[in-house]
Amino acid sequence: AVCPRFTLHSRAMRTLETDILILGSGGAGLFAALHAKKARPDLDVTVAVKGLLGKCGCTRMVQGGYNVALAANDSVERHFMDTIEGGAWLNNQELAWLLVSTAPTRIRELENDIGCFFDRNPDGTVHQKAFAGQTFDRTVHKGDLTGIEIINRLAEQIWKRDVKRLEDHRALDLIPAADGSGLAGVYMLDMRTGEPLLVRARATLLGTGGGPTMYLYHTPSGDKSCDGMAMALRAGLPLRDMEMVQFHPTGLLAGPGTRMTGTVLEEGLRGSGGYLLDETGARFMFEYDKRGERATRDIVCRSIADRVRKGFGSPNGGVYISMGHLGPDNVRHEFKGMVERCADCGFDLAGGKVEVVPTAHYMMGGVMFNPDCTTPMPRLYAAGEDTGGVHGANRLGGNGVANSTVYGGIAGDSMAKALRKDERLADPSQEVIDMAHERAFAPLAKRRSDLEMVRTRLYDIMWNDVGILRTAEGLAKARHALKNLASGIAGMGVPDPDPRYNLTWMDRLNLENLVLVSRAICAAAQARTDSRGAHFREDFPQTSDLMTSRYTVARANEDERIDVTTEPVTFTRVKPGDSLLSQAAE
Repeated sequence: AVCPRFTLHSRAMRTLETDILILGSGGAGLFAALHAKKARPDLDVTVAVKGLLGKCGCTRMVQGGYNVALAANDSVERHFMDTIEGGAWLNNQELAWLLVSTAPTRIRELENDIGCFFDRNPDGTVHQKAFAGQTFDRTVHKGDLTGIEIINRLAEQIWKRDVKRLEDHRALDLIPAADGSGLAGVYMLDMRTGEPLLVRARATLLGTGGGPTMYLYHTPSGDKSCDGMAMALRAGLPLRDMEMVQFHPTGLLAGPGTRMTGTVLEEGLRGSGGYLLDETGARFMFEYDKRGERATRDIVCRSIADRVRKGFGSPNGGVYISMGHLGPDNVRHEFKGMVERCADCGFDLAGGKVEVVPTAHYMMGGVMFNPDCTTPMPRLYAAGEDTGGVHGANRLGGNGVANSTVYGGIAGDSMAKALRKDERLADPSQEVIDMAHERAFAPLAKRRSDLEMVRTRLYDIMWNDVGILRTAEGLAKARHALKNLASGIAGMGVPDPDPRYNLTWMDRLNLENLVLVSRAICAAAQARTDSRGAHFREDFPQTSDLMTSRYTVARANEDERIDVTTEPVTFTRVKPGDSLLSQAAE
């Protein structure tokens, strides 16, 4: 097929057909592939990844660990209550229950089937460490490099199986069926050749991850740009809780001249007893929360922001984390990766103080989906950070990789169960293909623009007006500025028209996606006129009545205007003020 409406860069478009297409190769994508092949070895499964399988994505960057109720004194009910209370009662309770109740099965699968080996106690049981915001030490880990262990072992299992790989292939847009019956496939770009590729599939999983890199300080790598959420918005899908962006309290603050600034110093540092100190040396967290440094991430971030604003910040605008009182040798043993990371930047984590700053880390919001990972668009499934509803208003550290692996496996099982080999592939909408092609390839024919100026402007808008502390005035200003940025990007080109591995072109596409998702974050933040979890309105500092909680739903219209509605939270398992723990004790 040829894209006739954009002749300058249209070309013979390759088409690939597969039973299952998985977008993303993090915990969600790789678990989905393994489960689908195990359930139905006869199915053709294809994993498409923006980089190299096993070498990119956010799951690999996980340091802290995996929350799961394994110990005799812990319980699934207790993990559930921590998750719901941490999420400020905004969670979809069925999704949260499925997360915590499936996590024990999945962690055993990781060890016994996948080959992961997590840290052990002297008696041979799995070691579980303390993480902030939880009432029990339930975080399974491999030192402070848990994500690398999980992804390495998952990738090895994928390479052993008949799973097709499309590496250095970026997804551009979801392509609906011409007859309106659901999703027909995905319009993609082979980044190496610069050629478009239409992948037609009987089922597609959206597992690209989030990556809030629209903020000045952020933890994900720069190639993470909320592509899945942006594609979902362009396809008209509803996204919930988009105002809920999690900032990790302790991002390394190494100065403006290094990308190491913003990278995470993991939760376990505070969970094990690390101190947060201001410029005067005062340990300040107990002034804000009785749990001190072990308060939830949203509270710690706001406390740091308030401390800095009051004039007690460090030279680079943050605070300090101090671990020396725990014994330098012990810190080096328990947090080898963190100690080495800080040493690379000239800091002594084991015995001294290290400057830290809140850093954008995780998107609690995302595509609305069901417990079987289906979405409102037939033949499209979603799992992991692309989805919303599991974590509510704030994610507990350690629940992220649990989410991606639990729901990735469920998605693989669901897709395998739903497919019939004799089912005809849906015919794609040529009109949407043409629009996707023109949007993606147009920058190659336009005048060179200053993309770095756009990125800097986006950082400024999101950090100052849609960040940790928000106001109606700031959000209104940001919404107008983001709309102008979106209009400006549409006319921006890149200096080199050669599409082959054109990284500047990729930057341009990344920025377009980031601005669209930023607009959804801003619009949802305007709609929520109370403070809840990660969303804090200085003009509405109180949390509204929990019993009448509502969540936001953002949609993009054809002109990409963002509309936001709200829906009531349904308390399917426990109501505010009650607890499953008290029910279990009765």
